[in-house]
Amino acid sequence: MSENPDLEINDQWIVSSRGKKNPVDHGKPYAWLVEKERTVSGNIEDIAIIFLTNRECTFHCLMCDLWKNTTANSVPAGAIPDQIEWALGQLPAVKHLKLYNSGSFFDTGAIPAKDYKRIAAIVKHFETVIVECHPKLITEKCIAFRDMLKPELQVAMGLETANPEILQKLNKRMTIADFANSVIYLKKHGILSRAFVLLKPPFLSESDGIFWAERSIDFTLPCMMLK
Repeated sequence: MSENPDLEINDQWIVSSRGKKNPVDHGKPYAWLVEKERTVSGNIEDIAIIFLTNRECTFHCLMCDLWKNTTANSVPAGAIPDQIEWALGQLPAVKHLKLYNSGSFFDTGAIPAKDYKRIAAIVKHFETVIVECHPKLITEKCIAFRDMLKPELQVAMGLETANPEILQKLNKRMTIADFANSVIYLKKHGILSRAFVLLKPPFLSESDGIFWAERSIDFTLPCMMLK
């Protein structure tokens, strides 16, 4: 890809360049596990992670491979709460939970808003619930879901890089300003955010990748610390 700088990277090109999807069952998540992670408290703690089976994300980001385990269409209403409930029966008791949706949690075409209440009831015994979402889909739905939750809500978003040119080539369909505004919106409403930063995005050399990862962190942290 980097050998053809004039290549137009868009949804059509990305989708046409892919292979086949893996078979999945919308009655179960396609993966679930526990890993250790540094929490907001600074402690290293166990985090349960559920990779929910759902439709493909509508944002076809160049570097993302989550499409490999997605359904052709939106899953039925109630399927996501069922998956969470089933997976928690397989996982040990921990204090923190991540729900990865192969897309955006607050995309109502993927998770209907009417499922929020049941999801909140299922996860009520956790201290923290982390979901992922594209910055363009950070709206009042986040606030509505937070108000239903007993655990603290955190929202993870993909900045990927603060390099505007590379961000455009990744087909993220957002700007660094979009990301900053979403972080500020969440913080204004008392919701902590997390940022995904790529160490070496496509189109960058190893040294440039490190340089822009550092610049991306420099860009992200002030946004998260604004009051």
